[in-house]
Amino acid sequence: MNTIWIVLPILTLLMFDLGLALRFEDFGKVFRHPWPIAVALFGQLILLPAIALGLAHLFHLTPVFFIGLVLIACCPGGSSSNVFSRLANGDVALSVTLTAISSIITLFTIPVIMSWTTKLVGENIGITLPVGNLIKQNLVLMLLPVLLGIGLHYAWPKAAEKTDKVLSRLAFPLLLTLITIFYIQHHRTILDNIGVLGACVTALILLAIGCSSLLSRLVRNDARQRRTVIIEVGMQNAAQAIAIASSPLIFADEVMAIPAILYSLLMNIILLIYVGVTRLSK
Repeated sequence: MNTIWIVLPILTLLMFDLGLALRFEDFGKVFRHPWPIAVALFGQLILLPAIALGLAHLFHLTPVFFIGLVLIACCPGGSSSNVFSRLANGDVALSVTLTAISSIITLFTIPVIMSWTTKLVGENIGITLPVGNLIKQNLVLMLLPVLLGIGLHYAWPKAAEKTDKVLSRLAFPLLLTLITIFYIQHHRTILDNIGVLGACVTALILLAIGCSSLLSRLVRNDARQRRTVIIEVGMQNAAQAIAIASSPLIFADEVMAIPAILYSLLMNIILLIYVGVTRLSK
C-alpha cells in the first residue's frame, strides 16, 4: 500500500478543519499582539530549521534522513497545536492565529529552504526537488482547503461548527492510523536507524522547547503566551512533511518521511509531559 493515498486526504481534512476555526479578524491580532507572534514565527520559520540543519550535520545523518529532518522542521503548526494549547491553559486565540499565519507563510518558505537543503546534500546522490510541483501541491492540499473551511464558516456557521467538532475528534486517530501503517511498512528501516535518528529527533524537540521558552521570557510574554509559543514551535505538521516526502510529484521517497514519523511520535509524548507539568504547577 502506498501511504501517499492515505496521507493526502488526511492532510486535506486537517487543513479544512483549520479553516473552519479561522476568522479573518484573527489576522488582525498580529498588530495588536506583535511580540508573541513574532517570537513564535521566528522559532517556527527560522530557528527550528536552523537547529535541524545543525543537528543533521552533528549526527552525520544520511542525505535522505538529513533532508527529512529539515523537512519536518519546516512544517510548523497543525490543528493539534490548538488542542495542546487549550490543555496547557495557554492562549488558544494566539495558537489559532499562529497556525493560520505559519500555514500561509510556509507555502513560500518550504520551497526556498528545501531547495537549498536538497542542493546541499542531495544532488550528489540524485535527489532533486521539483519546486514547481511542491508549490502546486501545497496550494491544492493546504491553502485551498483552508480557504474552503473559512468560506463554509462564513456561509453556514452552524454547519461549520458541527463539522469542526467531528473533524477535530478525528484528527489524532487519523494521524495514529497513518503512523501505524507507515511503521508496518518500514519497520525494518525505522528499527535499524532508531538509535541515532531517534536521538537526533529528540534533541530537536527539546531544543525547540528550550529555545522558544527562552525567547518568550526575553520579550516578557506572559505565562499563557509562553506556553502557547512553546507548543507552537515544538509541534510540527507531520502530515504535511510526509505528504511532501512521499508524493510521486515531489521526492517520491517514503524513507525520507521517517524523521517526520518519529518526530510526530516523540513530539506528542514530550509535549503531553510538558502539558501535564504545566497543569500540576498551576
